[in-house]
Amino acid sequence: MKNKKVGIFLICFFMLLGIAFLGYYYSVNHNQKRSALPVIYAERNHHISPFSFTNQDGKIITEKDIKGKIVVVSYFFATCKGICPRMNENMSKVYKAFRGNKDVMILSHTVDPNKDTVAALKAYSLRFDADADQWMFLTGDKKQLYEMARYSYLISAEDDTAGVKVEDDFIHDKHYSLVDRYGRVRGFYDGLDPGEINKLIGDINELIKEKE
Repeated sequence: MKNKKVGIFLICFFMLLGIAFLGYYYSVNHNQKRSALPVIYAERNHHISPFSFTNQDGKIITEKDIKGKIVVVSYFFATCKGICPRMNENMSKVYKAFRGNKDVMILSHTVDPNKDTVAALKAYSLRFDADADQWMFLTGDKKQLYEMARYSYLISAEDDTAGVKVEDDFIHDKHYSLVDRYGRVRGFYDGLDPGEINKLIGDINELIKEKE
């Protein structure tokens, strides 16, 4: 009788252990699926480079200011009559979705720093009621602006909106880059596509959950 009770106990014990293991396995895999955003160039250990630019309030902004933040990156110029207004109108939807969330920032870089002075960027930012602590319009050294686009944020060069080829020069691109808290690029989004904007908002929420 005693051996029978021990046998029943062991059977129940291993059944419960198996259930617990399956529950843990499901939980781990479920959480991994929730955070399925790829890390771009993970095999190269790609991270954004240090930088120093000036925002619309005249404040120097470096990589230290975005450390631990989820960052959406774009390139534009204030006098652009082509895709830039639409891109920034769509970016304002992202901004409104996360306004006041200290974990999320937007960096909109000019590609025409000669014209886009601090004052010009400030006036431009007021169109979107942008809080300079969360949505920054940045200017600075042209070479560094372009190198950050190509080599850090991995945004490709394009022809300008008039279709005129500018050899070896970056005008602007319709894509946004999404950068996680560790300075890794996690995705690219068409700034002219409403569906892509919704996907970007969803992916930012996924990166917020990664912290948890």
